[in-house]
Amino acid sequence: MKAGLRPKIVAGELPVIAKSPTGIDGLDEVTFGGLPKGRPTLLCGAAGCGKTLFAMTFLYNGAVQFGEPGVFIAFEEHPEDLIKNVGSLSYDIEKLIGDKKIAVDHIHLDRNEVEEAGEYDLEGLFIRIGFAIDAIGAKRVIIDTIETLFGGLDNQAVLRSELRRLFEWLKSKGVTAIITGERGDGTLTRYGLEEYVADCVILLDNRVHDQLSTRRLRVVKYRGTAHGTNEYPFIIDQDGVTVMPITSSGLAHDASTERVSTGIPDLDAMLESKGYYKGSSILISGMAGSGKSTVAAHFADSICGSGQRCIYFALEESPQQIVRNMRSVGLDLQRWVDRGLLRFSARRPNLYGLETHLAAMHREVKEFDPAAVVVDPISALMGAGVPGDVHSMTLRLIDFLKSRAITAVLTNLGGGAADSATTEMQISSLTDTWLLLYNRESNGEHNRQLYLLKSRGMAHSNQVREFLMTSDGIRLREVYVGPEGVLTGSARLVQEAKDRADRRLREQEIERRAREVERRRHEISLQIEALKAQLASEESEISYLNRDVHAREGQLSADRAAMVISRTSNRGASRPSDTRTSRK
Repeated sequence: MKAGLRPKIVAGELPVIAKSPTGIDGLDEVTFGGLPKGRPTLLCGAAGCGKTLFAMTFLYNGAVQFGEPGVFIAFEEHPEDLIKNVGSLSYDIEKLIGDKKIAVDHIHLDRNEVEEAGEYDLEGLFIRIGFAIDAIGAKRVIIDTIETLFGGLDNQAVLRSELRRLFEWLKSKGVTAIITGERGDGTLTRYGLEEYVADCVILLDNRVHDQLSTRRLRVVKYRGTAHGTNEYPFIIDQDGVTVMPITSSGLAHDASTERVSTGIPDLDAMLESKGYYKGSSILISGMAGSGKSTVAAHFADSICGSGQRCIYFALEESPQQIVRNMRSVGLDLQRWVDRGLLRFSARRPNLYGLETHLAAMHREVKEFDPAAVVVDPISALMGAGVPGDVHSMTLRLIDFLKSRAITAVLTNLGGGAADSATTEMQISSLTDTWLLLYNRESNGEHNRQLYLLKSRGMAHSNQVREFLMTSDGIRLREVYVGPEGVLTGSARLVQEAKDRADRRLREQEIERRAREVERRRHEISLQIEALKAQLASEESEISYLNRDVHAREGQLSADRAAMVISRTSNRGASRPSDTRTSRK
């Protein structure tokens, strides 16, 4: 039982009603601990709603789980028949009788033999029941059914008095009792009196809607204590009785920051390259043939590949067919089945009601203790109930899985584009991550697209990705935007070919221009070399001229010097002659 549902009582302050646990999954939660201990409880309902099996389950669990022996007083069924009937619930009553933990006593009462004459009392019954209680030290008593005991009485005053006496006597014995009663016409019981003298009244109902039967339970009254007042579906199968309380759908589960891979690297990249949050719920919706089961199978393969267990609830395909189909995309799921890491649970959705499906899932999850669960597809359950009931069932399933930190992948068959995406069961708001697979028609063909509509608590890509199923698994192609928007399939191939041709033309133009530039570079290089040679020639000529000028200037200087010398010499040679002439 969840702590949040227990009534808060400070020990030692006020006396409270002691309770006897039933051991029935869900019922102890609805009643906040069980039935009133040491007091009688009336269990009423129409024929076929499961009163006898319900009462026997209470008695059996008391003997096996809580060490409380019990007595079953039957007015209609013989012990042999009763033992065989409850054998379908895997209850070994004969062994418990042999161990003196259960006593079954049949009291024959024929209504035709009962006449209302004089005083009527139950002293003989009290003695017989008291002997059975004392013989095994019983703490629990079942009386099935009370109508047979009072079938011959018409006096309401006597009837009410004896009913009260019976209930008070059971209280005096200190036993926790369940008294079964047939439902009356417009009343909870046939006489309409039993519910007034009982401390606790539980009503069982068996309804049929659209040819599907659903059993429901309601605690009509429970003196002195709080209790759930809604109607709760319950099932009876080979594992006993299970009640599905809506109140179990709490919001107290932990939120893990650990991540688990989707099994598709490209999809992981869209989720921060890490994948889903552990313990989260993932909805994969899309039309038929969009690849929902394949995405779910990749996740299951990834979980098993990491050494963890996974349960695959298949509601449309057989396990063999799923294993065969996944081989086409490179997944070998059979190896995980052989290693005990993957368990398939396949059943038709209309085999039984929603509550039975939910109870079966609960039990298999508790038994197998997986890290992940796949339900493929959850929308198939629409055939087992109306949308409101399916929504409630899915809510309880998601809450149960989250409370155990189990990552859940639910596939949903639906249609519509991303801007109008919805689910018939209105469960998209219940999930943490929502993937939409969409088949887009273009150029006379269908092409798959993947939309990541939401993923709570993490950054995620908003790109539309083309979805390809290859022999090596699922591949998400980068988005390709053409002149007319996102392109997929052959339209993408045509546009890619056109873009490649345009790109080649541009490359060829660039190459032509590069060659032209190279030719011009070569020509200019030759021109530069010629100009350099011309410049060198001119520089050489200038150098030659400079040397010639310097040579001439040197020669001229030498000649001038020689001339000076020559003139000087001539002047010296003529002076003596002049002297001699003057002397004469």
